Amino acid sequence: MPNFNLGESIPPHTEHAVSVSLPTWRANVGYEEGEDWVIGNMTTGYPRFFIHRSIQAFAKEILEKNGRKGSVAFLFPTRQVAARCVSFVKLHAPPAIVSALEVVHLVLDTANPQSKALRGLCPAISAVISSPEGFSFLKQYWQHTGDGVSSRRAEFCHSLFKDGLLRVDETPKDPATSMSPKPCRGPKRYQRGGSLDAGKPSTPSPAPALAPDREETSRFLEERFGRNLDVSFVEPAKSAIKRRIAGALTSDRELTASPVPESEMESNTRGIVNLREEDIYLFPAGMNAIFNAHRALLGARGSLKSVNFGFPYVDTLKILEKFGPGCVFYGNASEADLDDLETRLKAGERFLGLFCEFPGNPLLTCPNLARIRKLADTYDFAVVVDETIGTFANINVLPFADIVVSSLTKIFSGDCNVMGGSAIFNPNSRYYSALKDFARTGYEDTYWPEDVMFMERNSRDFASRIERINANAEAICDVFRENKLIKTVFYPRDTESSANYEACKVPGGGYGGLISVVFHHKEQAVAFYDAVDTAKGPSLGTNFTLTSPYVLLAHYQELEWAAQFGVDPDLIRISVGLEDTEDIVKVFKSALHVAEHGSQ
Repeated sequence: MPNFNLGESIPPHTEHAVSVSLPTWRANVGYEEGEDWVIGNMTTGYPRFFIHRSIQAFAKEILEKNGRKGSVAFLFPTRQVAARCVSFVKLHAPPAIVSALEVVHLVLDTANPQSKALRGLCPAISAVISSPEGFSFLKQYWQHTGDGVSSRRAEFCHSLFKDGLLRVDETPKDPATSMSPKPCRGPKRYQRGGSLDAGKPSTPSPAPALAPDREETSRFLEERFGRNLDVSFVEPAKSAIKRRIAGALTSDRELTASPVPESEMESNTRGIVNLREEDIYLFPAGMNAIFNAHRALLGARGSLKSVNFGFPYVDTLKILEKFGPGCVFYGNASEADLDDLETRLKAGERFLGLFCEFPGNPLLTCPNLARIRKLADTYDFAVVVDETIGTFANINVLPFADIVVSSLTKIFSGDCNVMGGSAIFNPNSRYYSALKDFARTGYEDTYWPEDVMFMERNSRDFASRIERINANAEAICDVFRENKLIKTVFYPRDTESSANYEACKVPGGGYGGLISVVFHHKEQAVAFYDAVDTAKGPSLGTNFTLTSPYVLLAHYQELEWAAQFGVDPDLIRISVGLEDTEDIVKVFKSALHVAEHGSQ
């Protein structure tokens, strides 16, 4: 098994890795306490929590070039995103911080002859600049929404900035009144009827002289920046990702520049025959998919409170609390919680939507989606289900949901080197037309082309990887269940809500690759974690086994609050990988042996 040093990227020597090695229990605590012996050794971190070095370097140069040295800057992909960040800070920060805000927009310098080869990529950056006192407010927006630039976008645009190909756009100054340029949507043959442009009057095509030549762009990128990126395949890659998410593309075939017949979507594994590629939206991060699902519902249905049903990933609850009129939180996802919700509904309370995970993180409980769907139909609220942990290779939740979201960063990618997210609008939802209307103006495709290409390549063998991970997880789960040190094992197969999981499990599906365990004593948990010979750090769904004291990392400032819902502060979460089953079982047996004898 690999040996990772403190602060090393996971995977090692991976410039855009999305995890970082925290190999001891003490290192995790040190990270949360901001201790320099940990923070100072970190080469990277999970991207929404740790600002990538390439983003930091670009932000620093923007500040220096604009005479704001000593200030802080957060980088976003478009004007509209920057405007949302400014609006958030204005709502939550003191007036002194708000008054010091400034936004700098960097756009392609079309006067430069070399810019012609880059227009198809739409490289742009909007920097929100603040005094140092505003850092925490900007960081909240960055973390909660997933709206920040990706490290690959920042790295690429920084190169353009250094070479004078990106310039400051002097007008307009106020981000609240600015509009983003029309997003690049790729070749027309990938813009099918019924997409975001449906119902709009046609506009004349731009003059041929202005249309970027994709071959020229690809050659320019390789010669100038050392990037082997064939931009003619970006739109086909997005199409392949969407079809893979729909369960309509299961092969690992190579991309083609020719569009795939729409009829292929009809045989998707989601059980929705009228599901179309245009109903699937891609985002630069999983949390950004959740954030935008909430935005879409607010835009489609108006300002109503939401329901967060079940103990959630930390930023889901923050989005529902901070972006809109708030939410009602049910932390147990139990039938009793549903009884209480039904009582509220019968008394006349109305909600925007119910957000839940299936299964939940980290307790792997599953809400009763059939009952939730009946309540939603009766009392007019939307259902948004996060299927990240279960994955659509194991479960099918779309028939119960109006929107299904997922973090593609996790098991869909597997390689732990690219971020991504998705949202599916169920075409049979009563809100479908309103959601599509909102998306026509409210959705921006900010998924950077390089990230798209990595995601498509990584996900080609998604289906076959799931089978192996399912088998490994069941074997490891059995090891924990048989060990006397373990107080509780959380796994979808064995929880009290397992019947809810079975109701959504697809034929041949398994129970996923996530397991959480609680030891009888904290010292046993610490000894086990320090001894287990796997990668150890944040994230999940990696092709290699990844272990984490999850509650410490996700809820360090609110451990007592989390404990109210059965979330033990010393819980250890294991994301199971593709290792040989016999070998990985030995790894966990060995760590349990150390925990048993080291804690006596």
